[in-house]
Amino acid sequence: MFKRRLPVGAELVGARGVHFRVWAPLASELNVEIEGLANLPLTAEAGGYFAGAVADAQPGMRYRFRRDSDVEAMPDPVSRFQPEGPEGPSEIIDPGAFTWTDGDWHGRPREELVVYEMHIGTFTPEGSWAAAARELPALAELGITCLEIMPVAEFAGQFGWGYDGVDLFAPTRLYGRPDAFRSFVDQAHSAGLAVILDVVYNHLGPEGNYLDFYADAYFTDRYECEWGKAINFDGPDAGPSREFFLANAGYWIDEYHLDGLRLDATQALFDSSDDHILAAITRTVRAAGASRTTFIVGENEPQHAKLTRSTERGGYGLDALWNDDFHHSAMVALTGRHEAYYTDYRGRPSEFIAAAKHGFLYQGQRYQWQKKPRGTPAFDLPAESFVVFLQNHDQIANSGTGQRGDRLTSPGRWRSLTAYFLLMPGIPMLFQGQEFGASSPFFYFADYKPKLAQQVRQGRAKSLAQFPSLATPEMQAELSDPGAVDTFRRSVLDLNERATHAAIYALHRDLLALRRDDPVLGQRPCRVEGVPLADAAWALRFFTTDDTDRLLIVNLGRDLALEPAPDPLLAPIEGQFWQVLWSSESPRYGATATPATQHDQVLRVPAEAALIYVPAALADDRGV
Repeated sequence: MFKRRLPVGAELVGARGVHFRVWAPLASELNVEIEGLANLPLTAEAGGYFAGAVADAQPGMRYRFRRDSDVEAMPDPVSRFQPEGPEGPSEIIDPGAFTWTDGDWHGRPREELVVYEMHIGTFTPEGSWAAAARELPALAELGITCLEIMPVAEFAGQFGWGYDGVDLFAPTRLYGRPDAFRSFVDQAHSAGLAVILDVVYNHLGPEGNYLDFYADAYFTDRYECEWGKAINFDGPDAGPSREFFLANAGYWIDEYHLDGLRLDATQALFDSSDDHILAAITRTVRAAGASRTTFIVGENEPQHAKLTRSTERGGYGLDALWNDDFHHSAMVALTGRHEAYYTDYRGRPSEFIAAAKHGFLYQGQRYQWQKKPRGTPAFDLPAESFVVFLQNHDQIANSGTGQRGDRLTSPGRWRSLTAYFLLMPGIPMLFQGQEFGASSPFFYFADYKPKLAQQVRQGRAKSLAQFPSLATPEMQAELSDPGAVDTFRRSVLDLNERATHAAIYALHRDLLALRRDDPVLGQRPCRVEGVPLADAAWALRFFTTDDTDRLLIVNLGRDLALEPAPDPLLAPIEGQFWQVLWSSESPRYGATATPATQHDQVLRVPAEAALIYVPAALADDRGV
């Protein structure tokens, strides 16, 4: 008997023929129209489904569905490929045709993860899977262990971020065919890189979405979603809607060998049922991954710690959450910018110490910007439950001019906080180009039809106006048009800058090597404590059981001599002194002042610098 991989969609039946199945309760009749073949009426099944097999259908053929006597036929809502875009016909795809070579790949454990957020359309000038695959060895050599791919579900237009996808099972035709995506993942695994995909399950895009042509129960008006109609996960007829999204989550893990998902805006996945959709997604991903290690990270603006607790403890079982608090504190410290959603942060040493020890800074305190409490207690969560970053796609674009963080502060401060976030407890994430100080901006871009494009342009300007510095007529006039092809093209990386910006590239490579190879730093199982040293300086001490502690000092202010030093965290191991292991002020990184080893035991930290100290034995004549 034929066994389907997915509950819906077009699937091959043995060596010949294709079986079609659609949930279409709004139809009384449904036909499948395959180019070059006779039309076939599908058989109605219980619950609003229609299904049928076509013996002569083959991979590569294109098809649509026609409901009742409608003039226009529509693409498959579970299409595996839309070669002409979301409004064109669907193509029959054989997911088993690709020859995988990653049979020995078992994934990456959470403590090894260094995430790299990538937008395929702008990562290379070609903007394709094949071009991006050529760069995988360089990313692995740098020290990246996990790629987080921005959404690739088919969307309207010729360019976009991908968060407006409408064909959730179809990788966009803009980056290549489905097997090009599979090849990218296969080559990533060969290079030792895990690959997770950013997916959007809180809404669908405004152009090319035909789900409600088949069933209005995919959506609900019981909840408000700021980006479009909310998805129906718990209302009447929610069963097939849940089935659709859960099938999608498992599909990426199964048919593309992905290592996990990044779930966009989880606060907008509304579900009051006993089995929250987030818990169900987690189970589905784990089951699809089978023996592979999978990683599920969520974006959750309200910072609900419950998402990463186990189901046994009443949680949803995600592995980690993005830590926006850390980013916001870092931006205030780096730039002095203290407006809009940066209002509730001071960029002080205590904030950076708290982020290293406790993850979220807001765990239930009042948040002035939103005039309500933010977050829930997360003291029980390990450090690797939080993804920390200095840049991501949203935050760079929200600078108004698309400028990256290193362009908004001094080189010394940027090097210092780069060292901190790459070595502190937590999972570090880089945004593409960050590792070599990319000169290209990263804007918000989306290619819509004229009327919608104008609305998006106006909405984007209004959104950025929450920052008073971007609300002036002069700045509003300078904002890039999201619908202009030049906005998209200006966001493309110049990978030659790895060589021309060699100093900052070396900084990232060396720090990631330290994180990977040092026996104490990063995600090692040791106790971490911290202490403020000045208004803009602090220390983290990594305690071990074998007297191999590490001391990390970050100084964003002026030159600092820790004399006197009345804090036990600065005390060396008995009979030893603190010797500099690494300094952000090395000429190798474009700096000029590398401090000497401190034999007098006075810790001296240059302005705008980060230093790592290790214990070293004192000479015998020091009376030890």
